[in-house]
Amino acid sequence: MDLHSLDYGPIWLTLQLATVTIVILLIIGTPIAWWLANTCSKIRVGIEAVVALPLVLPPTVLGFYLLIMLGPNGWIGGPVQTLTGSPLSFTFTGLVFASTLYSLPFVVQPLQSNFESIGRAPIETASSLGASKWDAFFSVILPLSRRGYLTATVLGFAHTLGEFGVVLMVGGNIPGKTKVISIEIYDRVEVMEYAQAHLLSAVLLLFSFLVLVMVYSINKKLPVNVS
Repeated sequence: MDLHSLDYGPIWLTLQLATVTIVILLIIGTPIAWWLANTCSKIRVGIEAVVALPLVLPPTVLGFYLLIMLGPNGWIGGPVQTLTGSPLSFTFTGLVFASTLYSLPFVVQPLQSNFESIGRAPIETASSLGASKWDAFFSVILPLSRRGYLTATVLGFAHTLGEFGVVLMVGGNIPGKTKVISIEIYDRVEVMEYAQAHLLSAVLLLFSFLVLVMVYSINKKLPVNVS
Protein backbone atom coordinates (compact mmCIF):
# COMPACT_ATOMS: atom_id res chain seq x y z
CA MET A 1 0.00 0.00 0.00
CA ASP A 2 1.48 3.35 -1.12
CA LEU A 3 0.93 6.15 1.37
CA HIS A 4 1.30 8.70 -1.42
CA SER A 5 -1.83 7.35 -3.14
CA LEU A 6 -3.92 7.83 0.00
CA ASP A 7 -6.46 10.65 -0.05
CA TYR A 8 -5.72 12.77 3.02
CA GLY A 9 -8.67 15.10 2.42
CA PRO A 10 -11.18 13.12 4.51
CA ILE A 11 -8.64 12.80 7.34
CA TRP A 12 -8.03 16.54 7.46
CA LEU A 13 -11.76 17.29 7.20
CA THR A 14 -12.53 14.86 10.02
CA LEU A 15 -9.93 16.48 12.28
CA GLN A 16 -11.36 19.91 11.49
CA LEU A 17 -14.89 18.71 12.26
CA ALA A 18 -13.88 17.05 15.53
CA THR A 19 -11.90 20.10 16.68
CA VAL A 20 -14.65 22.62 15.97
CA THR A 21 -17.29 20.33 17.46
CA ILE A 22 -15.44 19.73 20.72
CA VAL A 23 -14.80 23.45 21.23
CA ILE A 24 -18.50 24.17 20.81
CA LEU A 25 -19.44 21.23 23.03
CA LEU A 26 -17.22 22.40 25.87
CA ILE A 27 -18.69 25.90 25.66
CA ILE A 28 -22.34 24.82 25.68
CA GLY A 29 -21.85 21.61 27.65
CA THR A 30 -20.34 23.30 30.71
CA PRO A 31 -23.42 25.34 31.72
CA ILE A 32 -25.73 22.42 30.90
CA ALA A 33 -23.69 20.02 33.03
CA TRP A 34 -23.37 22.55 35.87
CA TRP A 35 -27.12 23.16 35.90
CA LEU A 36 -27.91 19.43 35.85
CA ALA A 37 -25.46 18.80 38.68
CA ASN A 38 -26.90 21.48 40.95
CA THR A 39 -30.55 21.95 40.10
CA CYS A 40 -33.52 20.57 41.99
CA SER A 41 -35.93 21.44 39.19
CA LYS A 42 -38.65 18.98 38.25
CA ILE A 43 -37.64 19.18 34.60
CA ARG A 44 -34.12 17.90 35.33
CA VAL A 45 -35.03 14.31 34.44
CA GLY A 46 -36.52 15.44 31.15
CA ILE A 47 -33.44 17.48 30.24
CA GLU A 48 -31.16 14.57 31.15
CA ALA A 49 -33.24 12.31 28.91
CA VAL A 50 -32.98 14.74 26.01
CA VAL A 51 -29.21 15.05 26.45
CA ALA A 52 -28.80 11.25 26.58
CA LEU A 53 -31.12 10.58 23.64
CA PRO A 54 -28.28 10.25 21.06
CA LEU A 55 -26.90 7.34 23.11
CA VAL A 56 -29.92 5.14 22.41
CA LEU A 57 -31.35 6.62 19.21
CA PRO A 58 -30.19 4.97 15.96
CA PRO A 59 -27.85 7.38 14.12
CA THR A 60 -29.89 7.15 10.92
CA VAL A 61 -33.05 8.19 12.78
CA LEU A 62 -31.34 11.16 14.39
CA GLY A 63 -29.66 12.01 11.09
CA PHE A 64 -32.97 11.90 9.22
CA TYR A 65 -34.69 14.33 11.56
CA LEU A 66 -31.66 16.61 11.57
CA LEU A 67 -31.70 16.55 7.77
CA ILE A 68 -35.34 17.63 7.78
CA MET A 69 -34.66 20.29 10.40
CA LEU A 70 -31.61 21.70 8.60
CA GLY A 71 -33.07 21.43 5.09
CA PRO A 72 -34.50 24.34 3.07
CA ASN A 73 -37.97 23.75 4.53
CA GLY A 74 -36.80 23.04 8.08
CA TRP A 75 -37.40 25.32 11.04
CA ILE A 76 -33.67 25.99 11.28
CA GLY A 77 -32.51 25.48 7.70
CA GLY A 78 -35.37 27.54 6.26
CA PRO A 79 -34.57 30.83 8.06
CA VAL A 80 -30.84 30.28 7.50
CA GLN A 81 -31.42 29.85 3.76
CA THR A 82 -33.55 32.99 3.72
CA LEU A 83 -30.76 34.98 5.37
CA THR A 84 -27.73 33.44 3.65
CA GLY A 85 -29.11 31.99 0.44
CA SER A 86 -28.04 28.42 1.22
CA PRO A 87 -29.40 25.73 3.57
CA LEU A 88 -27.42 24.00 6.30
CA SER A 89 -27.90 20.50 4.91
CA PHE A 90 -24.98 19.01 2.96
CA THR A 91 -22.57 21.65 4.24
CA PHE A 92 -19.70 21.62 6.73
CA THR A 93 -21.68 23.95 9.00
CA GLY A 94 -24.53 21.46 9.00
CA LEU A 95 -22.08 18.69 9.90
CA VAL A 96 -20.85 20.72 12.86
CA PHE A 97 -24.41 21.30 14.07
CA ALA A 98 -25.30 17.61 13.73
CA SER A 99 -22.06 16.41 15.33
CA THR A 100 -22.56 18.77 18.26
CA LEU A 101 -25.98 17.32 19.02
CA TYR A 102 -24.86 13.74 18.42
CA SER A 103 -21.81 13.99 20.71
CA LEU A 104 -23.48 16.14 23.38
CA PRO A 105 -23.95 13.35 25.99
CA PHE A 106 -20.29 12.32 25.71
CA VAL A 107 -19.31 15.77 27.01
CA VAL A 108 -22.18 16.69 29.32
CA GLN A 109 -22.33 13.44 31.29
CA PRO A 110 -18.63 13.32 32.33
CA LEU A 111 -18.76 16.99 33.31
CA GLN A 112 -21.99 16.50 35.24
CA SER A 113 -20.52 13.56 37.16
CA ASN A 114 -17.40 15.60 37.90
CA PHE A 115 -19.37 18.59 39.16
CA GLU A 116 -21.51 16.34 41.35
CA SER A 117 -18.40 14.75 42.88
CA ILE A 118 -16.98 18.17 43.72
CA GLY A 119 -20.16 19.27 45.45
CA ARG A 120 -21.28 22.75 46.47
CA ALA A 121 -18.85 23.19 49.36
CA PRO A 122 -15.89 24.70 47.40
CA ILE A 123 -17.99 27.31 45.61
CA GLU A 124 -19.90 28.19 48.80
CA THR A 125 -16.61 28.64 50.65
CA ALA A 126 -15.29 30.90 47.89
CA SER A 127 -18.51 32.92 47.94
CA SER A 128 -18.27 33.36 51.71
CA LEU A 129 -14.81 34.86 51.19
CA GLY A 130 -16.22 37.48 48.86
CA ALA A 131 -15.74 35.86 45.47
CA SER A 132 -18.45 36.30 42.88
CA LYS A 133 -20.11 33.25 41.35
CA TRP A 134 -18.10 33.67 38.16
CA ASP A 135 -14.83 34.08 40.05
CA ALA A 136 -15.61 31.08 42.24
CA PHE A 137 -16.41 28.93 39.22
CA PHE A 138 -13.34 29.86 37.17
CA SER A 139 -10.85 29.97 40.05
CA VAL A 140 -12.13 27.05 42.13
CA ILE A 141 -14.41 24.70 40.18
CA LEU A 142 -12.53 24.62 36.88
CA PRO A 143 -9.14 23.70 38.42
CA LEU A 144 -10.87 20.92 40.37
CA SER A 145 -12.54 19.67 37.19
CA ARG A 146 -9.45 18.82 35.13
CA ARG A 147 -10.24 15.10 35.15
CA GLY A 148 -13.78 15.69 33.98
CA TYR A 149 -12.78 18.08 31.22
CA LEU A 150 -10.03 15.78 30.00
CA THR A 151 -12.43 12.83 29.84
CA ALA A 152 -15.16 14.90 28.19
CA THR A 153 -12.77 16.33 25.60
CA VAL A 154 -11.36 12.94 24.62
CA LEU A 155 -14.74 11.19 24.51
CA GLY A 156 -16.35 13.97 22.50
CA PHE A 157 -13.43 14.25 20.08
CA ALA A 158 -13.10 10.49 19.57
CA HIS A 159 -16.84 10.02 19.13
CA THR A 160 -16.93 12.72 16.45
CA LEU A 161 -14.05 11.03 14.62
CA GLY A 162 -16.03 7.82 14.24
CA GLU A 163 -19.42 9.25 13.27
CA PHE A 164 -21.00 7.67 10.21
CA GLY A 165 -24.79 7.52 10.11
CA VAL A 166 -25.50 11.07 11.21
CA VAL A 167 -22.84 12.71 9.03
CA LEU A 168 -23.89 10.64 6.01
CA MET A 169 -27.54 11.64 6.39
CA VAL A 170 -26.87 15.33 7.06
CA GLY A 171 -23.74 15.94 5.00
CA GLY A 172 -23.87 13.32 2.29
CA ASN A 173 -20.69 12.31 0.52
CA ILE A 174 -19.23 15.47 -0.99
CA PRO A 175 -15.41 15.31 -1.37
CA GLY A 176 -13.64 18.21 0.31
CA LYS A 177 -16.82 19.45 2.01
CA THR A 178 -18.61 16.69 3.93
CA LYS A 179 -16.72 13.46 3.17
CA VAL A 180 -15.17 12.41 6.49
CA ILE A 181 -12.89 9.44 7.15
CA SER A 182 -15.66 7.01 8.16
CA ILE A 183 -17.46 7.60 4.86
CA GLU A 184 -14.17 7.30 2.97
CA ILE A 185 -13.59 3.88 4.58
CA TYR A 186 -17.09 2.79 3.57
CA ASP A 187 -16.51 3.97 -0.01
CA ARG A 188 -13.22 2.04 -0.23
CA VAL A 189 -14.87 -1.14 1.01
CA GLU A 190 -17.77 -0.68 -1.38
CA VAL A 191 -15.42 -0.67 -4.40
CA MET A 192 -13.35 -3.49 -2.83
CA GLU A 193 -10.25 -1.35 -2.27
CA TYR A 194 -9.52 -3.17 0.97
CA ALA A 195 -5.89 -2.05 1.21
CA GLN A 196 -6.80 1.64 1.52
CA ALA A 197 -9.76 0.84 3.77
CA HIS A 198 -7.44 -1.17 6.00
CA LEU A 199 -4.89 1.65 6.19
CA LEU A 200 -7.49 4.28 7.04
CA SER A 201 -9.08 2.02 9.64
CA ALA A 202 -5.67 1.21 11.15
CA VAL A 203 -4.82 4.91 11.42
CA LEU A 204 -8.13 5.59 13.20
CA LEU A 205 -7.65 2.58 15.49
CA LEU A 206 -4.08 3.52 16.40
CA PHE A 207 -5.02 7.15 17.03
CA SER A 208 -7.93 6.16 19.29
CA PHE A 209 -5.74 3.71 21.24
CA LEU A 210 -2.96 6.27 21.78
CA VAL A 211 -5.44 8.91 22.90
CA LEU A 212 -7.00 6.55 25.45
CA VAL A 213 -3.58 5.54 26.78
CA MET A 214 -2.69 9.21 27.15
CA VAL A 215 -5.94 9.97 28.99
CA TYR A 216 -5.55 7.10 31.45
CA SER A 217 -1.93 8.07 32.09
CA ILE A 218 -2.76 11.72 32.73
CA ASN A 219 -5.79 10.84 34.88
CA LYS A 220 -3.60 8.77 37.19
CA LYS A 221 -1.37 11.80 37.77
CA LEU A 222 -4.22 14.21 38.46
CA PRO A 223 -5.46 14.52 42.05
CA VAL A 224 -8.80 13.00 42.98
CA ASN A 225 -11.24 15.61 44.28
CA VAL A 226 -13.37 14.64 47.23
CA SER A 227 -16.18 16.96 48.32
